[in-house]
Amino acid sequence: MTLTRSDWRTVQSALAGVGISPGPVDGIPGERTRAAVLRYADSRDLLADAVREVRRTATTPAAPAPAPAGEPPWIAEARRWVGRHERRDNDALAAWLRSDGHYLGDPSVLPWCGDFVETAVRLSLPAEPVPENPYLARNWLQFGRECGLVAGAVAVFWRGSRNGTSGHVAFVVGADRSYVTVLGGNQSDSVSVARLDRGRLLGCRWPSTYPLAGEADAPAARSAFPISTNEA
Repeated sequence: MTLTRSDWRTVQSALAGVGISPGPVDGIPGERTRAAVLRYADSRDLLADAVREVRRTATTPAAPAPAPAGEPPWIAEARRWVGRHERRDNDALAAWLRSDGHYLGDPSVLPWCGDFVETAVRLSLPAEPVPENPYLARNWLQFGRECGLVAGAVAVFWRGSRNGTSGHVAFVVGADRSYVTVLGGNQSDSVSVARLDRGRLLGCRWPSTYPLAGEADAPAARSAFPISTNEA
C-alpha cells in the first residue's frame, strides 16, 4: 500500500499523540517521520502500513540528499532539549535518550554526552552509521568523515589528559580564536551550550549521509556562554 500525503499526516498525528515526535505534521515522510514509525513499530491499521512502507523503501537506493538549508536536523533535534537537567528532568531526558532504541542508562548516574549525540544523530539521520560504542566520547573520532570546525560538526575533546581515554563529545554551534562553543549533554549535568578551550579539541566529524556545504568556519558565539573545563 502506498500512503497518500493525507495518510502520512494521520500517521504523524498518531505518533505525536503517543509521545513520539515525527517532526512537522505536514504529510511528508521525512527522515524523522520514518525513524518515528520504525520506533513505534505498531502492528495495527494505518501505522502498520506505514511500517511496511518504510521498511520496503529502506532497501531501495535513496535519491541524493538535498543540500542542507539552515541548521542541520540533528542540531534542531538537540536544541529541543536545552535546559533539561539529568536529575530534575530525569524521566523526560531518559525517555528521549531511549527513544532511538539504544540507551546507556540513567543520565544522573552515567556520563551521557555520547548518548546525547547518538540520540540526536539516530533520530534525525536513521541511516547514518554511528561508532560501535558511541558512549565513549573519543570513539566519535571514527564517525562519518573528517571536517573543519564548522557549525553542526561533531566535536571531540580530551578530558584529564590528551593521551588518556576520557573525553567529551558535543555539537559545534560557534567558535572564536580561543574557544569552541558547543551544544551538548552532560555539561553541568544538563543539556546546555558552553565554551570549551580550543586546545582541548581532538577533531571534528561530519555525517557521511548528509552533504557538507563548503567548509566555512563556525560563526562566533556570544561570550556570555559559560566556559566548561570538566564536563559532568
